[in-house]
Amino acid sequence: MPSEPAPRLLRAFVAVAEELHFTRAASRLYVAQQALSRDVRSLEREVGAVLFVRSTRAVALTPEGERLLPYARRVLAAYDELSRAFGGAGDRPLAVDAAAPGSTGQRVLDAAREAAPSVEFVARYYSGLAGAAADILAGRLDLSFGRAAGLPRTLLSGLGHRLVRYEPVAVLLPAEHPLAAHERVPLAELAGETLYAGAGNPDTTEWTAYARSLFAGRGVQLAEPFPKIEGEREFARVVRGRRWCVLATSVFIGVEGMVLRPLTDPVPLAPVSVVWRRGLRHTGLDAVLDTALRLGEADGWLTRPRDSWLPPEDTALLG
Repeated sequence: MPSEPAPRLLRAFVAVAEELHFTRAASRLYVAQQALSRDVRSLEREVGAVLFVRSTRAVALTPEGERLLPYARRVLAAYDELSRAFGGAGDRPLAVDAAAPGSTGQRVLDAAREAAPSVEFVARYYSGLAGAAADILAGRLDLSFGRAAGLPRTLLSGLGHRLVRYEPVAVLLPAEHPLAAHERVPLAELAGETLYAGAGNPDTTEWTAYARSLFAGRGVQLAEPFPKIEGEREFARVVRGRRWCVLATSVFIGVEGMVLRPLTDPVPLAPVSVVWRRGLRHTGLDAVLDTALRLGEADGWLTRPRDSWLPPEDTALLG
């Protein structure tokens, strides 16, 4: 064998070998099926052998795959033992960026605390996923919530992610704005408007990139870069003072003197994923993922309207 396979590749192989089904294996590992298939192909290249026979109806191990399976299980068991020895299995507090009070992340965190009372979840409140992702990779934070497709590939390659919700996108308008009288604002009505979407804040680049994609070809302008705004009171002061319209989502904070109106025709959706450091093994992570799935099923978080819109990068990442 020319190199030592990464644990991620071995986990992908073992999951498919045990499930004999790529979709179920991907769900078990909380990864996209395309990513799982890539990992299996990478492992096949590293070991120099085909590990699975695939057809439209079935997946089966080849003789080489049968031979590799017990070795892969022993290697992963050793990694798991090492993780447990250094507190990676859930006996330490889990640092979770909930994004903002009232957000999807906060709802999942609150429910996870109820579902796993023995786990100490320590809440953090970053302004955006781009800022949180760097701390996740550095080990200063364990997981966050946000738009995974908006992260640079260099960051995303070291992160696991799982979609939990499509948040409808909205616009925050001054109460006296002509469009504030609408219950819903057709996207075409924003032509000629300038909207703030975090440009200039290095922690929210994933949201600014979403806005650029949404505004392209629609005559909507992105507000000029502005220094990072810290805290809800300061945000409200700056936004009201500059009389900005703000691109937001349906769970955005309220601002006195402004109204939140959902966008329509089409309905833009902002994908929110749980994002964590690859290799993290913690009972708190399991609780967060299970809780997010339960809330999503109960409230239809993954239901997409027929006239919905996503950026091409999100469609490609999420399948």
